[in-house]
Amino acid sequence: MIADLIRQATAQLREAGIETPEHDAKLLLAEAVGVELRDVDKALLMGEELGTAERFARFQSMLARRAKREPLQYITGHAPFRYLDLKVGPGVFIPRPETETVVQAGLDWLTRNGMIHPRVVDLCAGSGAIGLSVVSEVPGSQVWAVELSPNTAEWTRRNLSETAKKYPSIASNYHLEIADATSFATLAQLDGTIDIVITNPPYVPQTDIPEQPEVRDWDPELALYGGSADGTLIPERIIERAYRLLKPGGVLVMEHDLTQGERLVAYAKAIGFTAAHTGKDWTGRDRYLFAVC
Repeated sequence: MIADLIRQATAQLREAGIETPEHDAKLLLAEAVGVELRDVDKALLMGEELGTAERFARFQSMLARRAKREPLQYITGHAPFRYLDLKVGPGVFIPRPETETVVQAGLDWLTRNGMIHPRVVDLCAGSGAIGLSVVSEVPGSQVWAVELSPNTAEWTRRNLSETAKKYPSIASNYHLEIADATSFATLAQLDGTIDIVITNPPYVPQTDIPEQPEVRDWDPELALYGGSADGTLIPERIIERAYRLLKPGGVLVMEHDLTQGERLVAYAKAIGFTAAHTGKDWTGRDRYLFAVC
């Protein structure tokens, strides 16, 4: 029965244009019946059965949502990011694997420089993926996170609460502010004291509307588009804000679009950063700005 169920579900998702129909079908079934993905694979291999009629009904409901191109993570209600499992849903940007490389670049810099109690800012916090990764992976770090949308900030708070269950000490080390990350007034009391700013701001060019329905129709526009035709308006303002926040020798690590690296490197140097270059993601593409104050 499980094999037939997955076969039919895979065909339904493939017809809907899903790129990974079998994987999505298996993952949704695992969520619906309350098991791990490997348990579904084992059941298929061994010819075992899983779940109940009620659970299968839930699976069909989830499958119908996915066939309408609702993001998989919104349907399951969570998304993995580094060592965290973050709560996500409509109104919050789903964290991507490429952002994990941005965080890693920041953590590598902290390690190289022997930072024991770093002061870190996460501008455009969203789900909290960046800041919560830092504060949970770097004991003793202090993280200030900024999110513009009050609705999105509810997801940030939710993930802070969930992460603090596993890492109790972070509750007093993570500080969330609902404000405009590009405003010089935001976190002004911290100007000149921050070791590193790690950020994934909105940067998609307004002329480059994503083709994937999961992105185009579901990701919050506030977290997606960079405010100008080429998408660099908001990233450039983030560079300006980070420059004021950072102490001499501090670093900005900022995710950007594949087309923006050269321009943002030049902009960072123009406003006063002493050095700047792009860094590559897992696929070898220029994905983030690394600038030294």
